[in-house]
Amino acid sequence: MVSRDTFNVFIAVYMMASRRHGTIYTGVTSRLIARISEHRDGLIDGFTKKYDVHRLVWYEPHELMTNAIRREKAIKKYPREWKINLIEQENPYWDDLFPGLVGMKRQMLPAGVFMGRRDEPGDDG
Repeated sequence: MVSRDTFNVFIAVYMMASRRHGTIYTGVTSRLIARISEHRDGLIDGFTKKYDVHRLVWYEPHELMTNAIRREKAIKKYPREWKINLIEQENPYWDDLFPGLVGMKRQMLPAGVFMGRRDEPGDDG
């Protein structure tokens, strides 16, 4: 049987934005869905909370955290226009990718399991 903890691990480099062509934040995490949820819910003090950066506009999965960290550092060195081009190659309208990511994860999980917890009976959510 697959461990529920397996579904908590999602190593990725990601970019969030306040709006199209707005403030951009670049980060790295081993728990993409949980981390983006924390940003969106204002649970992380700092840049994203201060500048209302809540929209996931780009992410790149990695198998190893060391590679993800290396990629994040490289992206942070590039100028803003380069980051905008990277985002717009995959997401030209800067749509919030988080709802689709959560939906994709739900489809991958065994019934009744989501983000490492069992949903309560009657929880559609």
